[in-house]
Amino acid sequence: MWTSVVLCFISVILVTSAVPSLKYLRRGPDDCEPVIVAHRGASGYIPEHTLGAYALSITLGADYVEPDLVMTKDGHLIARHENKLDITTDVAERPEFADRYRTLSLFGIEMSGWFSEDFTLAEIKTLKSIEAFPKTRPGNTRLNGAFEVPTFQEIIDLVKGMEISENRTIGIYPELKYGSYFQHIGLPMEKAVVDVFHKNGYIGRDAPAYIQSFEINNLKELKKITDIRLLQLFGRKGGQPLDQMLLGTSITYGDMATPEGLVEVAKYADAVGPDKSYIIPRDAQNRLDKPTSFVNDAHAAGLKVHPYTFRAENTYLPAEYRSEDPSESAIGNLYGELEAFMATGVDGFFVDQPDYLYRIRKQCF
Repeated sequence: MWTSVVLCFISVILVTSAVPSLKYLRRGPDDCEPVIVAHRGASGYIPEHTLGAYALSITLGADYVEPDLVMTKDGHLIARHENKLDITTDVAERPEFADRYRTLSLFGIEMSGWFSEDFTLAEIKTLKSIEAFPKTRPGNTRLNGAFEVPTFQEIIDLVKGMEISENRTIGIYPELKYGSYFQHIGLPMEKAVVDVFHKNGYIGRDAPAYIQSFEINNLKELKKITDIRLLQLFGRKGGQPLDQMLLGTSITYGDMATPEGLVEVAKYADAVGPDKSYIIPRDAQNRLDKPTSFVNDAHAAGLKVHPYTFRAENTYLPAEYRSEDPSESAIGNLYGELEAFMATGVDGFFVDQPDYLYRIRKQCF
């Protein structure tokens, strides 16, 4: 029953996407703060990176939808959190693709499975999405098999269609996954993403869009070919961007997070997306500690700050915001964590349950 309702909902939205965009909409995605970035769509409620997850996130108040992008064998952009397909699709159950299973060395990290770059788009379209975290989000598994893997273009079509019914501009916030790797195997992503954006009218700094990456060089390359805003993601402080590892540099995310490092980032990016621990670390009891100067330092450099990832399940929350239910899927007090971070002055949040933030931020009409 629920699957049928969701599929019907998506069908209506896709039909409306054929309607030309309104010239004047009620508001844009940056008119309210903090900005709500629907992390992988409304992935707390529906399997991630599906048209259902993106559509639901918009109805729940998201300002931006966030697709992670990888490449197919024939050069198409599809939405998956990683190129390893068996985590989020039913490919492992498909006997016709059994011979595609292989072990891959991703720049020194060995993994086995099925990978997007070994499949054409037509083959990808035969796969069905499944929940990536079935133990944490068992309720989402009811929609396993309900959705295809969407292309970047299909996501844009969905967003443009929903702008009509929502009477507001909805932003798109793609992340380029493993840009150096795809460049290495002859499937560069940067120009492909820009071409799709530009073809659909997303041009200039006022476009309702950001492009994000954990790497540095692809953002610098993007800076040369588009004026769409860019966001530098920050991994763990001791880690290095993949492209910097390949170049043999000593640059770490910790270096980039210093006041001097943020000034350098501001030379090519408009915003930063730090792991939330850069802003409020946790103490030995897994409770929120005192805020750092990261937000103030980033703002001083002229950068917006959109930390990740905020999720309602106990397993992701600081100890003081967890519910007493010990189960992995139990829901805690996400409102409390969001309010603590809002007090630091952040400009937006990557959140799996966008309705939580929508309810507590200052409303815009």
